[in-house]
Amino acid sequence: MLNITILGTGSVGSTLGRRWAQRGHRITFGSRNPNAPKVRDLLSQCDGNASAATNDEAITADTRVVVIATPWPVTLDLVRVLADQLAGKVVVDCTNPLRNDLDGLSIGHDTSAAEQIAAAAPGAKVVKAFNSTGANNMENPKFGEQNDDAFICGDDTHAKNIVTDLAQQLGFDVIDSGALRVARYLEPLAMLWIHLAMHQRLGRDIAIKLLRREKPSQLTPAHSRV
Repeated sequence: MLNITILGTGSVGSTLGRRWAQRGHRITFGSRNPNAPKVRDLLSQCDGNASAATNDEAITADTRVVVIATPWPVTLDLVRVLADQLAGKVVVDCTNPLRNDLDGLSIGHDTSAAEQIAAAAPGAKVVKAFNSTGANNMENPKFGEQNDDAFICGDDTHAKNIVTDLAQQLGFDVIDSGALRVARYLEPLAMLWIHLAMHQRLGRDIAIKLLRREKPSQLTPAHSRV
């Protein structure tokens, strides 16, 4: 079992933290107001495996994984303040650099939120994950006989293995998408999910799935050609 700090108690942070707590992980929620009624109610749903603290107190020497699930406008300032505490930790970036109108990204193409977080906390092992689907699907990733895909990327293999295991515990199929710079693709993928759910009015009970005709181990170099 892991000691996991969740920075952010919105829908994504609270859902991930609660579900991992129910599986026996020890969760500490970081919040600007850890005594707020919303936070106390969240703790009551965590089977006794969670506590709350201020953001700087939530990350301790025993913390193995730090999940960043804060609104993008405040994220980089928070990461810079906590950079020394994040050094050596597996840092899971769930953020998307959304514009205020939710109709586009504020950065992209030649950088990503994940890369900027890594630059602000150079000692952290950053993995992009849990950004391209809704919190409702983190609550229940099953779609009939299939599972929602969790697309992840990062530069540290061991860190990605830890995040893969955590995602699989929630019921996701995990797609290792490559190095951290691939977050430049995963963040627009999140924008597509938001566009379909909200602007195309498909609703939140949708997921983006990678389908294969053959298992990866069966593929030859010829199959990889575009």
